[in-house]
Amino acid sequence: MSEGGVSPVPREARPYQGQRAGLVTRLVAAVIDGLVVALVLSAGYVALTAVIFLVDPRGFSFPQPRLVFSLAMGFLVLVVYFTIAWRISGRTYGSLVMGLRVVGYRGENLRVVGAFVRALFCAVFPIGLVWVAVSRENRSVQDIVLRTSVVYDWQPKAAPGSPPAPG
Repeated sequence: MSEGGVSPVPREARPYQGQRAGLVTRLVAAVIDGLVVALVLSAGYVALTAVIFLVDPRGFSFPQPRLVFSLAMGFLVLVVYFTIAWRISGRTYGSLVMGLRVVGYRGENLRVVGAFVRALFCAVFPIGLVWVAVSRENRSVQDIVLRTSVVYDWQPKAAPGSPPAPG
């Protein structure tokens, strides 16, 4: 609850606050994150194309990146994006939209190494997310191995040392 007694969490969602998220919610968040990564890769391609054009406008032709290079860049962007987001706030943009947070086994934000290892695991083995559908605890393979959880969390978390939000 905020100071004024009004909760930012909808009444219907309150029983789920802090509970592990299900497959559908996590898949929607993953699709949104995939779109974010695709947008970053597209922006990178446009920037590279602009630089090539500025360097040699007469001999300009659109770059034709190889499939292996494109996949490697997508992998790199995905791992960096997940690592930074999970370390700073426990949320990617998709998680923010869906009201999710990745937490460690004690409910805390992941440390840099934990966020990086989880990001690698998710990028290398994304099908591990499907285990949520059969797990009684709504945990993916990554969650089980790394002792993490993805929970419903609509409450904004203030930065340490910041004053409480006005009510």
